[in-house]
Amino acid sequence: MRHLFPLCRIPRRHYKAAARAPSPATPPKAPKKAKKFSFHGITWEDPYNWMSEINDKVAMRHMDVYMEQEEKYTEAIMFDSERLLNKLHLEMASRMPFDLSTPPLRWGPWLYYRRVEEGKPYPVLCRRLASLNDDFVSHKYPPAGFDFTTGKTVEQKLLDYNQEADRFGGYSYEELSEVSPNHQFLAYTMYDKDSDCFKLSVRNLNSGSLCSKPQADRVSNLAWVKDGQALLYVVTNQKMRPYRIYYSLIGSTDEDIVLLEESDENVHVNIRHTKDFQFVTVNTFSTTSSKVFLINAADPLSGLKLVWECAALAHCIIEHHQGYLYLFTDAPRGGQSVDHHYLLCSPVDAPSSPRKWEEIFIDDLIVEDVDFSDKYLALIVREGRKFQLCSVGLPLPFGKGTVKLRKLDLHYLSLPKHVCQISPGPNYDFFSSVMRFIISSPVMPDAVVDYDLATGKWNIIQQQNMLHDRTRILYGKNSASISMDSSIPKHSSCVNANLEDDHLWNDLSEFYACEQYEVPSFDEVLIPLTVVSARINKPVDKNPGILHGHGAYGELLDKRWHSELKSLLDRGWVVAYADVRGGGGFGKRWHHDGRRTKKHTSINDYISCAKFLIENDIVHENKLAGWGYSAGGLLVASAINRSPELFRAAVLKVPFLDATNTLLHPILPLTAVDYEEFGYPGDLDDFLAIREYSPYDNIQKDVLYPSVLVNSSFNTRFGVWEAAKWVARVRDLSIYDPKRPILLNLTADLVEENRYLQSKESALEAAFLIKMMES
Repeated sequence: MRHLFPLCRIPRRHYKAAARAPSPATPPKAPKKAKKFSFHGITWEDPYNWMSEINDKVAMRHMDVYMEQEEKYTEAIMFDSERLLNKLHLEMASRMPFDLSTPPLRWGPWLYYRRVEEGKPYPVLCRRLASLNDDFVSHKYPPAGFDFTTGKTVEQKLLDYNQEADRFGGYSYEELSEVSPNHQFLAYTMYDKDSDCFKLSVRNLNSGSLCSKPQADRVSNLAWVKDGQALLYVVTNQKMRPYRIYYSLIGSTDEDIVLLEESDENVHVNIRHTKDFQFVTVNTFSTTSSKVFLINAADPLSGLKLVWECAALAHCIIEHHQGYLYLFTDAPRGGQSVDHHYLLCSPVDAPSSPRKWEEIFIDDLIVEDVDFSDKYLALIVREGRKFQLCSVGLPLPFGKGTVKLRKLDLHYLSLPKHVCQISPGPNYDFFSSVMRFIISSPVMPDAVVDYDLATGKWNIIQQQNMLHDRTRILYGKNSASISMDSSIPKHSSCVNANLEDDHLWNDLSEFYACEQYEVPSFDEVLIPLTVVSARINKPVDKNPGILHGHGAYGELLDKRWHSELKSLLDRGWVVAYADVRGGGGFGKRWHHDGRRTKKHTSINDYISCAKFLIENDIVHENKLAGWGYSAGGLLVASAINRSPELFRAAVLKVPFLDATNTLLHPILPLTAVDYEEFGYPGDLDDFLAIREYSPYDNIQKDVLYPSVLVNSSFNTRFGVWEAAKWVARVRDLSIYDPKRPILLNLTADLVEENRYLQSKESALEAAFLIKMMES
């Protein structure tokens, strides 16, 4: 589901420097209580399994005591870096954009946006009539949306998430939000701590009041039908599997109607509306099958019509345009698996037994994503490691056989240098020729850009200017936006159309270099490595460096510019990104070659990139740090187990470390995707692979480990016990060196989407790395 603005989540507890030096600074020693496990004829002991027994009150009391000891130890180790920590935090906080509002999103007659009111932790969802947009420049003038010149109230508050926090115990976390196509209702889900699920609410946007129904728990998907008069929603069972679709007529007192209930425990259900709101697609999928059904949005009770199926797990997105269905998928072709997505087309009223789908174009360019409007198709395409953004008029030439994509009347849109990611924006307005995209680069703050596909003109409507400490936001005709004509000719073979005036993009490549390398891995496969450094500190053999990695779920490695890293870059650090197998951006095969029994491949790829940085004098041989988030924490920790001598330090954020126990005895529900990624323990080959790469089970004994800072959360959705178990076991087995501490930093809740608290966490990470490199 699309979000207009990500909400903030406020932790109640975070790292705090000690007022005076604690003494002595000795690491806590966690109690041991060995427990034996056996599976597939293999037996092993886990001395810290008690930490994961969250239903054992005695164990959890011991855990609380142990966590306090860990907090004090971290404070003691970092005490002498308090001045550096404060300096880094001030630097990072000062780079935060002052204006936390989202740029307005045009949909029909309205502009939708979210803004944060002064002194309040959560935003307010608002809208204004586009016809009144010229009466103001920004949401701050006039205050509260009132124009003192004309006497008009130009802003309508739709939902105050500070009030939602009061409804849900001080915690405001939205998962889904959908405005109805008639602009009368807002359906949204909020996380309820008490029931540990997302609750559905529908609010009348004209009156501001909550509708009496539908109200439901464990809602995972939403889709409006009957032009906003009715809502479809999907609920999950107790195992968090989406399995049932309900129909609810807004304002009716009748019980909600079940449209579909999937009884097979291996099958998941997902719904989405087509952009023209004429249909709702229902995806049912398992690890061995994928089906897509169609629901007529004007008559949702008329039943589900099967339009696509295949005997494999496939990504399937269907859009509708002028009587034709377009299917964007990576399903096997003719029984043969494919590496990338392709586009198919079929008339809506085509016979369904079997329905005939025709391929539109040959993928001579790799199509990463598509987005439809009533007159244009936008395509995000890739050649090698370089991205392009182009558009073509609709309808496409259906019924004339496949053509090469390059042969179509493509218009290429302007992009800055070093683009690492292009993400479509919400783009709700199907009848607008303007589409929004987020353009990302390792040496440029994210740019929210509106492209007019009819004219080729583009506007940067929001982007932080790191050089002038201001943020560009378009709110009216007098705002500081950048508007340019696309100068890219049709059929251009230019991969990235770079403007001569890169400063228009707030590009920082004048100050920071971005180098691309191809690193041969252990099997000679070339692994993309991106290296960023300050030009005034060109890499020499004494530079410290940090190597980021993820390599899971086929997800793109986050190589976007992060202002927090500027503090390290300006101090001579090198920031590198290893696009190891298992991650995304290079096709399905690239993902599959780094998952399940091949998980060791992604780990070896990461190690190869680490060696490359050192052997080529890009990073000093004793000043390399690893950095990994979630599944990336597993990657970095596994690399440390195999080659601890390569790393001087590491940062692991909410890491996945105890793979064997988590996959074999899940405390929290896991999805089929998790098992497809890391392996099914019931399969012997998968189980042996899990045992081989699991960080917790492969810590080397009597070996000197690098310094490690593990950032985890008390929020059990991330499993704080995994971090605590790993930290305790590394200290127990490895050689103790007070200059190479293993630290555990804990927060009460998530800090990901609260920028101020995120800067505090980032400052702690940077201070830790600097301290370890200088010790």
